[in-house]
Amino acid sequence: MNETRLCAIEQIEQFLNGCTQIEFTKSGDDSERYEHISRVLKRFDYPRQGKREKGVLLKYLPVTSGYSLAQVTRLVTQWFTNRLAAVPLSKRYRAPTAPFARKYTAIDIALLVERDKANEDACGPAIAHRLPRAYSVYGDTRYERLSTLSVSHLRKSTGYQALRVIFIKTHPVRNSIGVRKVPRPNGRVGSVRIDTVHQGDLDGIKGVYHITCVDAVSQWQVEACVQGISEAFLLPVLELIIEQFPFVILGFHSDNGSEYINGPVARILEKLRIEQTKSRSRHSNNNALAESKNASVVRMHMDYEHIPQKYAKPINAFYQETFNPWLNFHRPCMFATEIISPKGKIIKRYKNEDVKTPLECWVQLKTKGWVTLKKGITLEALQALAKSKIDLAAAQEMQRARSELFEGFVKPKRRA
Repeated sequence: MNETRLCAIEQIEQFLNGCTQIEFTKSGDDSERYEHISRVLKRFDYPRQGKREKGVLLKYLPVTSGYSLAQVTRLVTQWFTNRLAAVPLSKRYRAPTAPFARKYTAIDIALLVERDKANEDACGPAIAHRLPRAYSVYGDTRYERLSTLSVSHLRKSTGYQALRVIFIKTHPVRNSIGVRKVPRPNGRVGSVRIDTVHQGDLDGIKGVYHITCVDAVSQWQVEACVQGISEAFLLPVLELIIEQFPFVILGFHSDNGSEYINGPVARILEKLRIEQTKSRSRHSNNNALAESKNASVVRMHMDYEHIPQKYAKPINAFYQETFNPWLNFHRPCMFATEIISPKGKIIKRYKNEDVKTPLECWVQLKTKGWVTLKKGITLEALQALAKSKIDLAAAQEMQRARSELFEGFVKPKRRA
C-alpha cells in the first residue's frame, strides 16, 4: 500500500472514516513495518503536533501496521526517545538461544526427598543446615551440590512434589462443651430442645432472630426474639426463656451452633444443674422437634419478610404476654402413639384422639408423677388461667396483638 500521498491530518481522518469496512492483514517482516511507522511519524512531525493530532496518528498506525495500540504506543515512545540520535526502530527482544542451565539433578531431588522423609519435613533452615554438614563434616560427596541449596528451593519443583506426597486426614472438631447424644427423657417433662431461626436480610443488613424452645414430651413451647446471636443479646434472653418454663428443666439440647455451644451458656446451665447435649454428626433429625416448630409456628405467624433488629424488644414482649400463653393453653398439638412392629421397629402413629394442648398433656403426665413444677406454681393455677379465656377469644386477641405489632414496623426501603 502506498500512503505517501496522505500529508495532512484531515486526510488521515478521512482515510480512517472510509476504511471502516476494510481489514488489514500483517504483511512483510517487522523491519518494514518499523520503517513505515518511523516514516509516518517523521512526515507528520509527530513531536510538534497537538494532542488531537497525535491521537489521530495513534489510531492510524495500528490500522496500517497491523500492530495493537499498546505495541504502537511503545514503538512511538522508542522513536521519540531516539529521534535526535537518528537510531532506527528495532526489536529489543529475542527468544533465548538455549534454556537456563539446570543446577540440580533428579538424583539431588531424590536425596532431598530421602532427607525429608527421615526428618518428617523439617523446616527450611533446618534442612539447609543439615545438607552442608553431610558434605563438609561427614564427607558425603553426593551432597556437594545440595550443600549450597537455598531454603525451600527444590521443594516447590514438580519433581519433588511428585515424589513427596503427603496425605493428611481431616481432623474432626473437638469441643468438650455438651454431650453428643440424643436426649432420652423417658416420659418425664423437662427435656427442652432449642433452635434459632433468622428473619432474613435486606441489602446485607441482618434482621431479628427468633428462638424456639420446646419441651420434648409435653411440647410446652416458649418463643423469644433477639437482635443478634452474640453473647450480649443471647444470654439475657436465654435466662428469660428458662424462667418462663413453669417446670424444672432437666436437659437442654441444641445443634452444634456456636450460639449455644460456648462457655457462657455452659456456665449458666451448669449453675442450674441442667444437662447440656448436642446433636450428633450426620443425624439431622436429632433436633427435629424444634425445627418443625420453626416452620409451623414462627414462619406461619411471623412470615418470611425482613424485620429490623431494633424491633426485637416489642416482638419479645408480644411473645411473652400474648403469644406464648396462646401456644400452651389454647393451641392443640399432635402427639404420637408409638407402635412396635413385628420386626421390633418403633412406628409412630398420629391419631385424632391424641390431639391436645400442652397443658392438657400435663394433666395426664402429672397423675403419673412425670412433671416437676417450680416452687410457687401449681397445676390448678395454670388450669384456671387457661379457662379464663375461651380458645376463640385467645386466638382473636393474639391476632389483634400481632396486627398492632406489625403495624408498628417501619421497614427500610431496598436500595436500587
